[in-house]
Parts: sequence; structure tokens; C-alpha cells
Amino acid sequence: MTEEPASLEKLAALQDELRYLLNRWDPIGVYDELLDCPPDEYDCLLGPLLIRLTRGDSRGHLSEYLWREVEDHFGLDPVGCRTDNFAYQILAWYAAKSQSS
Repeated sequence: MTEEPASLEKLAALQDELRYLLNRWDPIGVYDELLDCPPDEYDCLLGPLLIRLTRGDSRGHLSEYLWREVEDHFGLDPVGCRTDNFAYQILAWYAAKSQSS
């Protein structure tokens, strides 16, 4: 079974926008907005976050996922990275995208 081209385009657009949000959040502090570098530092979070958003995970579940990733994968203090605030931001973004579809 293959995806419809419109669905693939929509998914690609969502990934691009989520990448933009992740890079602006920049929990590890390496993203340079002027150079758009490194553009893919947080791509490991794209798929898992989109899956969670699509299935309707709560802010608490998203925040918990981000907390674990920040702590275990990136080796940072999740409190300083404001994972709960970012979870709220991406939920609001995804809700707006879903309403406009």
C-alpha cells in the first residue's frame, strides 16, 4: 500500500515545521539561526514526536518523552530545557495545523 502524494507532502511539511520548532527550542544550544546550522541536530525527535502528536498524546506524555530524551539521549538537565513548555508549544502548533487541514 502506498501513500497518496498529498499525504506525503503534508507529512513533509509537518516535519519541516516541527524541525523549525525544534531548532528554535534548541535544548543543547548548538543551533545557529543565521546559518541554519546544524539543520538536522534534532531530527531523531521528528518521527517519535509526530507519532505522539498524531495519536493524540497529552501534554504530560509529550513532556515526559522530551524529558527522557533530553536527559538520556542528550545528557542534559531537563528542568533547564523547559520540556513542559515546549510540549505545550508543539501541541498548540499541531492543533492549529489540524484545524487548518
